[in-house]
Amino acid sequence: MPLFRLAHLSDPHLPSPLTLGPAGELVSKRTLSRLAWRRKHRQHDPAVLGQISADITAYAPDHIALTGDLTNFSTQAEFAAARTWLESLGPADRVTVSPGNHDALTADAQADRVAAFGPWFGDGGEAHFPRVRRRGPVALVNLCSAVPTPPLLASGRLGEAQLERLSQALDDLGREGLFRVVLLHHPAGAGVVSRRKALADGPEFREVLRRHGAELVLHGHAHEAVFGVVAGPHGPIPVLGVPSASAPSGTQHAAARWHAIEIEPGEGLRVIARGLEARSGEVGELGRYALPGLSAGIAA
Repeated sequence: MPLFRLAHLSDPHLPSPLTLGPAGELVSKRTLSRLAWRRKHRQHDPAVLGQISADITAYAPDHIALTGDLTNFSTQAEFAAARTWLESLGPADRVTVSPGNHDALTADAQADRVAAFGPWFGDGGEAHFPRVRRRGPVALVNLCSAVPTPPLLASGRLGEAQLERLSQALDDLGREGLFRVVLLHHPAGAGVVSRRKALADGPEFREVLRRHGAELVLHGHAHEAVFGVVAGPHGPIPVLGVPSASAPSGTQHAAARWHAIEIEPGEGLRVIARGLEARSGEVGELGRYALPGLSAGIAA
């Protein structure tokens, strides 16, 4: 099968427009988030994001996976600005977006988020997740772990209905012999982030993967480079996370990075980490490694 090149980035936290929208949008949890943002906004630099975006464009991937947190307060103005930025990154059929917790800060953001990001969620007009995209030898299985939470929490949840649909989708795609890449914002593995930031139904999600299989899981949220595995029906499934795509060097989190993931079904995959180099401040290769077809659940 031909080589498939997938770019993975996450958590760009795009600059908030000067006008965030109606005053009512800044009540409740958004108010607390604005106060926190005064402390944390220096952890994200639009110039760094520009470097990362340009590097991805130069790589010319077959597809781009973006695992959430495009916005900070999930306001109408932010969604509109994020859509404009997404259009600059690539056409909707070449970019898949999995929503993050900052994209679901309050319940009233749901309609605005769907209107803004809907074309980037997946193919077809389904109103629910998972959204599946078939691209050559690869199937992108896009989940939504982003749900409104009480103040001071950033946890996620997939829910019983989404997990049931995921089980069926993984079975169907496995029978087709496709390389199944699962996308979500919150980490799949236990202990990657604190409990208040974790996937609340993580054990149930991991049980679905254990029973039905996948070849790769990609996430964001932790703002760190993450490599782990979860159990699959035929062996371990690799789980990869990337730092924020807009993080400058010298903050409490890892500097901006993205992964070029080169998939050759039946042969495994190669991961090329690219990001800000400490000395030069430019984007370059940070390392690479190969993974065999660990889950061994698809046809070669």
